[in-house]
Order: sequence, then C-alpha cells, then structure tokens
Amino acid sequence: MTMKFPVMPPGFTRAERKIAEYISAHTEAFLFMGIAQLSETLQLSEATISRFARHVGCSDFKELKKVVMDQAALQGPAAKVAGTLLGEEEDFLAGWIRRQQLYLEKTLEELDREEFGRAVEALAAAGSVHIHGKNASGSLAGLLMFRLRRLGIRVNLIPSGGTEIFEGLSQAKEGDLVVMFSFSKVSAEGKAILEWSREAGYRTLSFTSRRYVPDEERADLNLFIYRGEEQEYHSAAAPAAVLDALVLALSRRLGAESGQKLDRLRRMKKSFPPGRSQETN
Repeated sequence: MTMKFPVMPPGFTRAERKIAEYISAHTEAFLFMGIAQLSETLQLSEATISRFARHVGCSDFKELKKVVMDQAALQGPAAKVAGTLLGEEEDFLAGWIRRQQLYLEKTLEELDREEFGRAVEALAAAGSVHIHGKNASGSLAGLLMFRLRRLGIRVNLIPSGGTEIFEGLSQAKEGDLVVMFSFSKVSAEGKAILEWSREAGYRTLSFTSRRYVPDEERADLNLFIYRGEEQEYHSAAAPAAVLDALVLALSRRLGAESGQKLDRLRRMKKSFPPGRSQETN
C-alpha cells in the first residue's frame, strides 16, 4: 500500500523530503511506527521528524499519522490495527484496558436486558445447543461449548465453514437452539443456519455488533455486543464477558440442578489417577 504525499510546501529541507518520500513509499509500515522507530529507520532525529509534522500543518507526530491514514484510505485488518494504535496513549497497556472498559460500558448500555433474559430461558429449555463460530469467533464458540458442557448441557460444535456445516447442523431439530456469532455481518454459513431453521424448527441466537439487522438476517434472539468502531481493532473482551454472564445466569436459572452437575464433575475429576495432569479451570 502506497500513497501520494500532499504537495510538498516550499522550503522543505533534504531531511524533510526524505521523510515525505518514505511515507509515500511505505505508508502501512509508517502507520505502525513510533517516532523513535522512524527516527532510527531514517537516521534522523526525533526533533527533525516533529518539525516536519508541524511544517505540513500537523500539531505533532500523532496527528501526522492520522492525516496520512485518512488520505491513504487503508482497508482490512491493517487499517483496524493502525487506527486503534493511533488512539492509544504512551502507556499502551493502560490505554488498551481503558478502551475495553469503554466497550463493556457501551455494551451494558445497549444490550436489551429482556432479550438477555429470553436467551437464558432459551438455553435452559433447549434439548441440545448447537454452536457455530467462524474465524476469530471460533474461539468464542469453543469457550461457550466448554462452559455449557460443565453445566450438563448437550452441546454440538458445528463445523466452521463450507458445506461441512450441514454435518453438524443436520443434528439440530425442533426444540434445539443454534447459537451463532455474526458481529459485523452474517456469513454465508450464518445465512444457511437461519434459512434451514424454518424447515428444521430449531431456534436461533445471534451475538451481533449491528444495531440494525435486516429481518432476513435476524435470529430469533439477538444480543448486541459493542466491539469498537468499524475501523478499530475488534476486541473479544466484551463478547467473552457477555458469554460468561449468559452462562452464569443460566447456572442460576438451573438452580440446584446446576450445582449437582458441577459437583458430579468435581468428583469425577477427583477420581482421576494421581500424577496425571488435571483440568482446573
């Protein structure tokens, strides 16, 4: 990815032309650099780079990167990561954790509590739960499967892609619940899950980051999760938090039955031969 740097104003020094040419030829690399790294790469002082930023009308290096990113019109994963890094503070860890807090707060504000309650009831009433997660959502699907099995729920993990999904989906029937993760859009597999529900009779539950979902792409139940804006790196923190809240609410809904199943699981693990690795989480 390259970009054409804005017309260089008169009076550019040789060093400033060097910076401009580097940005034009290596736009993506530049957007992932800190000022110290760019200084080392170009063998120029940080003060020279800061002066260049002001010379082209930016207040500082950070604003320069934002201007370059807007002009380059990056797309895809690189754009999301770069856009997120631009917004972070010098203390990256603290800035990132605060960003997760914001995502959680926005999720809490916009997630329909009644819909959440209906999702808990649907899980409790389901004969079996079938879970589909594609790409990064596959980790969330695996986590949900693990959590539900500990409560004694019958769970089936649907293959993630292609026509193989029907090998798992064929087991879903009336009285079952199919959970899917369709945050920014509904995949071809997700559409197949929704369409097949009309014939098979199972219900559907979707985790989504869209505030408006067309009727043809809506599941029976929809839980809104805020993961950041479109051009930001999408974190799994808020989805995982809502997923765990759903499981805990289900555990409370099942009451003594849930406790009995967890205790049975504990006793089974305790009988595992000493000296062999034991699952503790």
